[in-house]
Amino acid sequence: MALFLVQHGVSESKDVDPEKGLSRKGRAETERIGQVAAGYAINVNRIVHSGKKRAEQTALIFHDLLSVQAPLEMISGIKPLDDVRKYAETLDPHSNLMVVGHLPFLQRLVSFMLTGGEDNLVYKFQNSGIVCLDAETGEDGAADWFIKWTLNPNIT
Repeated sequence: MALFLVQHGVSESKDVDPEKGLSRKGRAETERIGQVAAGYAINVNRIVHSGKKRAEQTALIFHDLLSVQAPLEMISGIKPLDDVRKYAETLDPHSNLMVVGHLPFLQRLVSFMLTGGEDNLVYKFQNSGIVCLDAETGEDGAADWFIKWTLNPNIT
């Protein structure tokens, strides 16, 4: 069981698309990562996104390639500057949930979940990349989160 965090794919500039939908590169990288994830038989039960066009388009690509049965969901609380502490309280390490969102929210969320502080840079996201978090139950009964694996378009 796991939590999958995804930064949306590379978007168009505002002058090309005022809603900043995915660029050709963003779509291609998301499809490539989605195909690799599908090849590994990544089990995602549900995908949520922020409602911004680029996040919804990224989520839809993963939804289709990973054959997720549950419909896509737009949720609040995961926009770039939203409160990661509040959102972290809602997360279940056994949900196999994929969250498609934005920076700095995703980086701050990972930092908070792993260290208890949002300002510690623990992981640097890439557009279209997946960070898989998992948790074990600690001695205090709380979830001890850790990075299980990552899958990114670039290794440089």
